[in-house]
Amino acid sequence: MAPQPEARIMTDQPILLKTLLTQRHWQTYSTFCKEYDKAAKKVDPSLQGGWPSRAQLHRWLNGELKGLPYSGHCRVLEAMFPGRSVHELFTTTAVEIPAQRTDPEPARSAGPDIVACAMPQMADVTAVFSSRSAFSSAYPASSMFDDAKEINAAGLSLNILCQSYPDHQLKRLLDSGTRIRCLFLDPKGQSIRAREAEEGYTDSTLTTLTALNISMLTRLRDRLDTTSAQRLELHVYDETIRFNLIIVDRGLCVVQPYLPQARGVDSPTFVIKDNTAAEGLFPIFDQVFRDMWERSKPV
Repeated sequence: MAPQPEARIMTDQPILLKTLLTQRHWQTYSTFCKEYDKAAKKVDPSLQGGWPSRAQLHRWLNGELKGLPYSGHCRVLEAMFPGRSVHELFTTTAVEIPAQRTDPEPARSAGPDIVACAMPQMADVTAVFSSRSAFSSAYPASSMFDDAKEINAAGLSLNILCQSYPDHQLKRLLDSGTRIRCLFLDPKGQSIRAREAEEGYTDSTLTTLTALNISMLTRLRDRLDTTSAQRLELHVYDETIRFNLIIVDRGLCVVQPYLPQARGVDSPTFVIKDNTAAEGLFPIFDQVFRDMWERSKPV
């Protein structure tokens, strides 16, 4: 019987593949997949779309692979990095990674409430804001959504999509192929009433607002042609509300916790950018959205 490949010994030094991806700024999962497909098209078009899963890529980059990837992956990786054999790509290296250039001063539009998170221990958290209003000043809805191909949103009333972004812009996105999934706290459920009580509302404010926003998107969907309408999915859930989540193009995630006795607009907001090469939070909140979506029901 042929000997089994040995498990790679973990070291403090990164493998060459991780170093090269970081140098080229290809370390996010979505960017890696795009570059993988570009190389696959040149090597063998049938390999397009065969990129590794997020978990597989994480194992590759952290030296947890036994042996080498399948031959198809090996061919594509060597095409992505000409002159490097796949054996080299999966060996450890002490190559120094050039530091990314940073602006001497933070952008003025970000205001005093933004905290840049460049320290390694911050993983993929790139900014922290003291409130949703501070976040909105630095990241207007138009800057996040205008060129988006996929938008996933979960929270309470989803005002950032329903109140801060024009109907005609949503229609333009949907008609151009953007997929939008909206997950509202059910205005007919028990959890939204519990949240109203927690925030001190006695006049069904949150219930009314959420029902209004759902109605607005439903009317928009009714005006779309069949193909565009299918790209706008509206669901509701009835669970204790924990986070407001906005995930754009599987690369940018905005997270806001719901604090006790505080309005959502007053809660801190975290900006996370996917970095598959690091131990980050993006996959965690991406999974939170997907799990909630699976438990929800359509409108």
